[in-house]
Amino acid sequence: MISRVLVANRGEIARRVFATCRRLGIATVAVYTDPDAQSPHVDEADARVRLDGNFGYLDADQLIAAATASGADAIHPGYGFLSENPDFAKAVIDAGLSWIGPPVAAVASMGSKIEAKKMMAAAGVPVLEELDPETVTQAQLPVLVKASAGGGGRGMRVVTELAELPGQVQAARREAQSAFGDPTVFCERYLPTGHHVEVQVLADQHGTVWALGERECSIQRRHQKIIEEAPSPLVERVAGMRQRLFDAARLAADAIGYTGAGTVEFLADDDGEFFFLEMNTRLQVEHPVTELTTGLDLVALQVAVAEGERLDPEPPPARGHSIEARIYAEDPARQWQPQAGLVHRFEVPSTTTSFGLLTETGIRLDSGIAGSATVSIHYDPMLAKVISYAPTRRRSAQVLADALARTRLHGIRTNRDLLVNVLRHQAFLAGATDTAFFDTHGLAELARPLADARTVRLAAVAAALADAAHNRASATAMGHIPSGWRNVVLGNQRKAYLDGTEHEHQVAYRFTRDALVLPDDDGVTLLSAKPDQVVLADGGTATAFDISCYGTEVFVDSPRGSVALTAVPRFPEPGSAVEKGSLLAPMPGAVIRLGAALGDKVTLGQPLVWLEAMKMEHTITAPADGVVTQLDVSVGQQVDVGTVLARVEDPAAGEGEQ
Repeated sequence: MISRVLVANRGEIARRVFATCRRLGIATVAVYTDPDAQSPHVDEADARVRLDGNFGYLDADQLIAAATASGADAIHPGYGFLSENPDFAKAVIDAGLSWIGPPVAAVASMGSKIEAKKMMAAAGVPVLEELDPETVTQAQLPVLVKASAGGGGRGMRVVTELAELPGQVQAARREAQSAFGDPTVFCERYLPTGHHVEVQVLADQHGTVWALGERECSIQRRHQKIIEEAPSPLVERVAGMRQRLFDAARLAADAIGYTGAGTVEFLADDDGEFFFLEMNTRLQVEHPVTELTTGLDLVALQVAVAEGERLDPEPPPARGHSIEARIYAEDPARQWQPQAGLVHRFEVPSTTTSFGLLTETGIRLDSGIAGSATVSIHYDPMLAKVISYAPTRRRSAQVLADALARTRLHGIRTNRDLLVNVLRHQAFLAGATDTAFFDTHGLAELARPLADARTVRLAAVAAALADAAHNRASATAMGHIPSGWRNVVLGNQRKAYLDGTEHEHQVAYRFTRDALVLPDDDGVTLLSAKPDQVVLADGGTATAFDISCYGTEVFVDSPRGSVALTAVPRFPEPGSAVEKGSLLAPMPGAVIRLGAALGDKVTLGQPLVWLEAMKMEHTITAPADGVVTQLDVSVGQQVDVGTVLARVEDPAAGEGEQ
């Protein structure tokens, strides 16, 4: 019997494993690096061990030493980091610890996508032909460049022009080396409108292999999943596909002598023909949708298999529908730029359970953060997973979209509004989901804010009146007369706020003896005002706006949508304005390449600076045609968000000015 588990991971998955361990009466051990010292997973464990270096989660020796020092008798690897590293699995077993994962040989055999595809082809599982990047021809385009090791979309590139292939291969190799320590890449045929369908398998040490239902994970960006669901809409409408998928998945598991929980991933076309992509020899990020549709705790079953228990001959039948949305600290409207910094508040009011099962319509929250948190540049930008369960797919999408829309998320930008827009989109509701969803329906439209222009304006008015209420309530004149009281009639008071598009909202208001006057906002009536909530009537409809302030950052939440504002100071500091044409770092990171030198002529969209952050490359491009008149960074330099990287000026802009 396993009595004390160390989770060799962080954040949400560590908390997820701890939740099951508590239910099973198993003690827990957390490991953490300095950036994670205040992480909830550290506080929730029975014991905790600090790791040296920001990437201590990748240090097998430190992890095993931590397990030994803390008295753990088993290690659960979670996902990412060393979860699919056969050398780590072997080292755990050699140290006399229980490995809550598949056999070392199975991990090794699936560790290389190139070798895995050969093995699956030999076993009779359909696969896409592997292509050598050096010999790809025009007729074979488009192709997908893929890292042989690891996953999560890192080291992947779609190539449609043969001339671009060498550069994209080199970029994929750099990213794969950075993320997985292995630069090996290969190519395969790319299906622009494919479906990413995967099967959850679970096998015991006595020969029983379960296929626990399929998941569709076709809503992706940068080849990383952001919305997953079970069952798959594609499989539901293609007769006989589910059985063929399950047979192929069990065949794959049998071929490598698999035990424990794993996922066999396939790429399918609209007709239901599918091809093996890879096998993840670990728990998947999207495993909750399978748990909610089967009623099974997959982590508990991992522990049971590791302890040698037998599975029943057949798994329980699936029921209902579950959808998972991943909340990422990223800006979809700016090419999915990851965001690092402070999350002031994170709250999902509709949550039914955290890390638990559901038997009725509801919301499950699996989060790596609680309350306030700092998102580090060193790790994946996923903040949380919000998962719905309902009897039908449309109801599941509806309750999930509503839960996300009501979420209080204050701080850095996230993809929350995009997720809601996708879940409410008619194509998604009709089950028309494929890997080209964003290209088909337009990222700009899908990434639009939930709050429309009228809501943003009302949010600015509410913020100004909440600030006025705060000032009137907290300050006094001559010790007893409320601040703001005057014996003479004064003009309007004004406050200004910038919205997410940098549009400035000037709010003018004046308190009279009998009412509040909003000269620029006819038809808006103040019903009540407190420092944290303002109720406004607009056209006869009353709405409550909740206001939260963090310095100059103001967040306004209402049923009409959440709005982030920045209060404009009345007297800006000299020199605080950024010069026109300046390129600012959108995130903290390291400069890895430069595309131009000081004095070079550049064109609109030309790559100028490459940053590496969160194990991925991000390109900063020229904002217009012009000349590089300022270049303040060099290769290898670390930069903070907002750092001026370069400036591009149009030489003709100043002509004629005297």
